[in-house]
Amino acid sequence: MRLPFARHPASRTVPGSTERTTLDPRVHLDLAQLTALEPQGRRLRLLPRQPARSVLNGRHGSHLRGRGLDFLELRDYQPSDDVRNIDWRVTARTGTPHVRVFTEERDRPALLVVDQRMSMFFGSRHAMKSVTAAEAAALLGFAVLEQGDRVGGIVVSDEAVEEFRPRRSRAQLMRYLSALAQANQALHPQHKAPAPTSLDQVLTSVARLASRDHLIILLSDFDVPGPRTEALLGAIRRHNDLMLVAVSDPLSERLPDDLACVATDGQRHARFDTSDADQRRALESVARERRQQLERWSRQLGVGLASLSAGSPTLPQLRTLLGLPSEGAAGSDAGNDRATGGRDE
Repeated sequence: MRLPFARHPASRTVPGSTERTTLDPRVHLDLAQLTALEPQGRRLRLLPRQPARSVLNGRHGSHLRGRGLDFLELRDYQPSDDVRNIDWRVTARTGTPHVRVFTEERDRPALLVVDQRMSMFFGSRHAMKSVTAAEAAALLGFAVLEQGDRVGGIVVSDEAVEEFRPRRSRAQLMRYLSALAQANQALHPQHKAPAPTSLDQVLTSVARLASRDHLIILLSDFDVPGPRTEALLGAIRRHNDLMLVAVSDPLSERLPDDLACVATDGQRHARFDTSDADQRRALESVARERRQQLERWSRQLGVGLASLSAGSPTLPQLRTLLGLPSEGAAGSDAGNDRATGGRDE
């Protein structure tokens, strides 16, 4: 299937090769493309107190539980203060309103888990799902580093699950993004991959790296759940903030009734024709059941659930999910952003 990409391919050097190789940035990406997202990523915010429109701000409170609070000082009440912080004992003793001021603890490591299996190597409109997931991880990684927290991640392919422990280090984030780009470039229709990596294997790695008090963001199409997937999700959620980000393609949301093509996982090929009503219903049933499973996990386990589409640019979608204004509206505030820079621990 030919993808109607808006940009022309750029000439780049593929790692491990001495020749200039053409990479379409909507099909494959490299470290330079991910690093170029740093300015936009540093303007995102993943703090526990989220805007009302943010997907991280659930119906009954934030999906992010926060880092805890340290008492800073006791001072006179001001009109802009939250009345819930009034210290009524001191107020009664002095006769004037006083509030307790707290500072938020600064250490809340984040773990970005990004699916780069063959099931993610699909796109019908704007980009491959694998590219959308990688771009989102880069943007979120720079956001975490900007707010002074540790960031690490897991790169999931059909050959391996590569782990990077969270550090407050730009160098560590670059190592992670480099591995992510390499896994992305390895995806190819003729690539003969072993059996797909199960979500159970991925979540076992997550549990090992993030024992408690982590923000875990899993970007995947959630293909190949295992017999322990739900139990592992529940165990991780009990001690961490867990956000599932379902990366999908518009074609999986609504199938046309005149599409005939061949799909492959690198080893097997399947021809399907959506003009066949039975085939179309079967394909739609797979997508519907996966959405229902994710919704059930979110409802029963209390995990956050969000969606990203490979059918449109990644950054505007992330800003919408976080309840932030569009990039143009936010541009005037860029100068007020706090520049922290990454430091090795």
